[in-house]
Amino acid sequence: MKKSKQIIVRFTFLLSLLGLTTCVTHRPLPPAARVPNPAKELAERVASQQILRVLFVGNSYSFGVPEAFAKTAAAQGKSVNTGHSTFGGWTLAQHAEHEGTLEKIRSGTWDVVVIQEHSLIPAQPPAKRDAAMFSPLRLLVNEARSHGAIPVLYQTWGRRDGNSLLRKDTFREMTARLRAGYQAAAKQAGGVVIVPVGDAWEREMNAGRGRELFIDDGSHPSAAGDAVTAETFYRALFGG
Repeated sequence: MKKSKQIIVRFTFLLSLLGLTTCVTHRPLPPAARVPNPAKELAERVASQQILRVLFVGNSYSFGVPEAFAKTAAAQGKSVNTGHSTFGGWTLAQHAEHEGTLEKIRSGTWDVVVIQEHSLIPAQPPAKRDAAMFSPLRLLVNEARSHGAIPVLYQTWGRRDGNSLLRKDTFREMTARLRAGYQAAAKQAGGVVIVPVGDAWEREMNAGRGRELFIDDGSHPSAAGDAVTAETFYRALFGG
């Protein structure tokens, strides 16, 4: 049963990329809890913890981030414990159906749960983006909150040369679409802090250093890319 459910989730994701839907029906989700000031909520939680516990939920864009973030925090005298549920190429829809991810969130051992969608989905046209992203995002946000953690969104970056499936796309155009996608997602999820990693990468691009952030595939982060991402997480969580 679990295997068939995973197949359905992957099939639904592939159809969503094509702008199609399946006849699969999902149980209605409860409405997202509205948070009037998510930035204040996050700041108060961080300030109240001697050791901040952060879980990263995502894919290969998050592989190096927990360690890099912990090292960045330690260099500033902050204590951080990190965990992760990250699988190459995964979407939030897959995480929302994955018992391993849900069990980690439900353990109640986290102060912050970082949620990162597949690198293409938030940059899709709104109808496709919303169909693929919003329902699993709400589920994961609700799970995090109901088990004592504060969810935040990890806004990723455009690919070095844009989406290769789109004619004449660019890094900046894709980054702008991702920014808009995460802003819409944060609102849909009831008010969630966005960690603007893509914006930080864009600043590096504008300063002429952006290409150092990517490995050869023009998509995934190099060690320098992970360092910029970790610094962005540090500023978002601890300030400064």
